[in-house]
Amino acid sequence: MQKNIKNVSETEQELEIILTQEEFGAEYSQELEEAKRNIQIKGFRKGHAPVSLIKKLAGPSIEATVAEKMASKYFGDIVDAENIKPASRAQIINVTFEPEQLTLQLAYEIHPEFELKDYSGYTFKQALYTVTDEDVEREIKLILKGHGTLVSVDEAASPTDTVIGDVFHLDASGEPEEGEKTENHHFTLEYLPEENPFRKALIGKKAGEVVEIENDQKDPNTEPSRFRVTISEIKRLELPELTDDLVKEITGQRFESVTDFTADVKIQITQHFSLKSEEELVESISAKLIEENPVPTPKSMVESFSKMLVENAKRQMGGYFPKGFDEAQFNIAMKPNAEKHAQWLLISQKIAEVNKLGVTDEDIKVYAEKEAGKNESMSSEELLATYLSDEFRDYVTDTILKEKIYDIIKSQVTITAEETTLPVHEA
Repeated sequence: MQKNIKNVSETEQELEIILTQEEFGAEYSQELEEAKRNIQIKGFRKGHAPVSLIKKLAGPSIEATVAEKMASKYFGDIVDAENIKPASRAQIINVTFEPEQLTLQLAYEIHPEFELKDYSGYTFKQALYTVTDEDVEREIKLILKGHGTLVSVDEAASPTDTVIGDVFHLDASGEPEEGEKTENHHFTLEYLPEENPFRKALIGKKAGEVVEIENDQKDPNTEPSRFRVTISEIKRLELPELTDDLVKEITGQRFESVTDFTADVKIQITQHFSLKSEEELVESISAKLIEENPVPTPKSMVESFSKMLVENAKRQMGGYFPKGFDEAQFNIAMKPNAEKHAQWLLISQKIAEVNKLGVTDEDIKVYAEKEAGKNESMSSEELLATYLSDEFRDYVTDTILKEKIYDIIKSQVTITAEETTLPVHEA
C-alpha cells in the first residue's frame, strides 16, 4: 500500500491510497462471486452466467463496493499511524480501478494544529452574590402569586393590575373598523414592557373609562395603528397570608412552618446564584480564550453545533417552530454561536491534551459519590452502575473531563471575587 496525504487547508485533507492487486484482489473476487450467484441474466441459469458478462453488467457496482470496503479498512490504519485527528467522515471523491491497481482519493476534515497561548496571566472577576432578607421576601412573594386571587377593584389601575376591556381597531377617520373588535381582552400590565403604548395608556385609568391609543410602526413611512379600549374592569391580585397551614399546602407537607420554609427559600436562592456565578465565570473564561486563540473550525463541527442549537430552541418552543417560522434563516443566525462552541471544544481538547487529562473508573466512582450526596433517592453504588453502563459512560466521562479542564484553567489564572447584589425580577 502507498499513501499520499495532502493538506488542502488548516481543517481539510485529502488522502490518496494506492493498493496492489494482492491487496484488493481477494475482496474483488468475493464480490464478483457474490454477484455471479445472485444476478439473474436471461438465457442463463442463475449462477452460471459468464464472468465477462457479470463484469459488464455489475462491474461498476462491484468496484464501488470494493472501493468503500478498502477505504474503510485502510483509512483507520492510516489515521492511527499518522496521528490524524478526523473531524468528519472520510468521503471518496475519486476511484481509479485497474486490473493491477486500485487508487482511492478520500477527502475529510481534521482538527487544526495550533499552539495555545499562555493564559496564566489572565484575570477574571467572579460575582459573589449576596442573598438578603429582602431577596428572600421578594422570592416568597413570587411564590405566593401562584396562589393569589384576582379581585375587582374600584380604583385606578396600578402597574401590577390587570385591565379588562373591549378593544376596537380604528380607521383613518377615528371610527371603529367593522369586524375589528376584541371583547374582554386582558391586559396584564405587569408583564408588558414599560414602553408598551397600551401599558402606558392604561395605568391610572378606571373601569368605565375609554382610552385611545396610538401604536407607532417600525417603518416611518407607515401610518401608526390606532385603538380604542373601553375599560370594563380592573382586577388586582390579592396574595394569601403566609401561614404554617399554607406552607404545608404549597410544599406538599415538606415543611410545616413559615420559618423552615423561609430558610429553605434562602438556601435555594443561594444555590441557584452560586451555580449562576460559576456559569458566568466559565463563560467569561471561554470567551477570553476564544478571543485570544481564533482557532479555524471544521465546517462539519460548526454544522453539528448549529443543528444542536436549533434543536434546543425547537424543544424550548414545545418541540416545533411556529407556523411561518424561517428555520433556514434562524440556522444561519446560529452559525456564529455554533462556531464559538466549536472553537471552545478545540481549545478545551488542547488543554486536556497538554495536561494529559483523562477519566478513570475511580474518577467516575468519586463523581457518583458526589452526585449521590445531592440525591438521597439513589445510592452511590446504583449511580456508579448507571454511569459505567454503555448508555451513560460517554456522557459522564465528558462531564468529568470538562470539570477537570476548568479546574486546570482556574488553577492557573487569577480569579477575584466581586460582591454582587441579586438582580431584581418580578416574574
